[in-house]
Amino acid sequence: MKEEFLYYLWENRLIDKNLQTSEGEAVEVVATGYRNTDSGPDFLEAKIQIGDKLWAGHVEIHVKSSDWIRHRHQSDKAYKNVILHVVYENDTKVNDIPTLELKGHFNETLFVNYQRFISSKGWIPCAHSIAQVPVFTRLSWLDRMAVERLESKSESVTKILNAKQFDWEDALYKLLMRYFGLKVNNEAFEYLANILPFKTLLKHADNLLQVEAMLFGCAGFLEDEFSEEYPQLLQREFAVMRSKFNLLVMPVERWKFMRMRPSNFATIRLAQMAQLIHQNGCLFSKIKAAKDTAEVRTLFDVAASAYWDTHWRFSVPTKTKPKHLGETTADVLIINAVVPLLFTYGKLHKDESYCDTAMQFLEETPVESNCVIRHFAACGIEAENAMQSQALLHLFNMYCKRKRCLECRMGNVLMR
Repeated sequence: MKEEFLYYLWENRLIDKNLQTSEGEAVEVVATGYRNTDSGPDFLEAKIQIGDKLWAGHVEIHVKSSDWIRHRHQSDKAYKNVILHVVYENDTKVNDIPTLELKGHFNETLFVNYQRFISSKGWIPCAHSIAQVPVFTRLSWLDRMAVERLESKSESVTKILNAKQFDWEDALYKLLMRYFGLKVNNEAFEYLANILPFKTLLKHADNLLQVEAMLFGCAGFLEDEFSEEYPQLLQREFAVMRSKFNLLVMPVERWKFMRMRPSNFATIRLAQMAQLIHQNGCLFSKIKAAKDTAEVRTLFDVAASAYWDTHWRFSVPTKTKPKHLGETTADVLIINAVVPLLFTYGKLHKDESYCDTAMQFLEETPVESNCVIRHFAACGIEAENAMQSQALLHLFNMYCKRKRCLECRMGNVLMR
């Protein structure tokens, strides 16, 4: 038996109604209380009718009543207001606290199903049955997962804002830089964003060459000798900017190019970021005014400067091909940078309209393509937009991988 399963039984009232304490007094659960995820009793502010008295206080749950002593609750003041000790097996008397034994007072099939789920070797515990969950239940749970994921991302965004006195434009810059780098170069892009402040770039946003020079220079790409005019111009501009702002230069070895599509090379992404800053300046103020993702995508409709039409890297000419920021990349930036920041802005300013717009942007963005979403599709659960694909990612990472089936609404349905 697992305590987690007993929490599930108690919280969902899946136990018999004809209950008695170990002393033979009738027990009626008026209110189960709410689950305590911190230290202290498991359920707080419960209401329990024991005999002819109504008690208000906390409930502690254990597999065996002797666990109370083993966990040393008898000497912990936090447990003084426990009104009922709920156990699977009452193997010993504990103080004067009424004890309720659950063995034989619930449907044992539930526990059999629970054990089958947590011992599953499948991709997710319910891989073969998740498609049986009613559509309404699935959609409502995915809505909950989408909000949970945004809440989690909002916490990370708030940490970024705290570090810069709530500079929203700087926060967007840092988020964009992280996701411009994808998984391969995200740490390098984050490092660059930390040593090259957005405010410094913004001071010269009207001059594309100077913005490019600072980005490429601080990234370490201008430390070589060049024969082409464009990188030489960047070097001269960077020398001035470096002296003016006391800029740092990161080791160029931190950038990775192996096993990547050339369109994702750091050089191309930095050139596109330079154009984004040059064309938009304070981008977040424009995003706040956007009514839909079509307007946001217009802001991200940028291309690297002319030199990059014939280059993927410095001094390595290639066939002519304009390097536009693709729609797929724009979607990644909307999902991972724009939406979390807009949602956080709404939360901190207590303006739900921005939170609603953030959710709307997710609904208007195409579903993501990754192995998790493809696995869910193979199980019969297909996402229709980015809000649902984000929800499925959260479900997988925070519930399925951790086998938190008892806390999952779909898992609950399947187990019953």
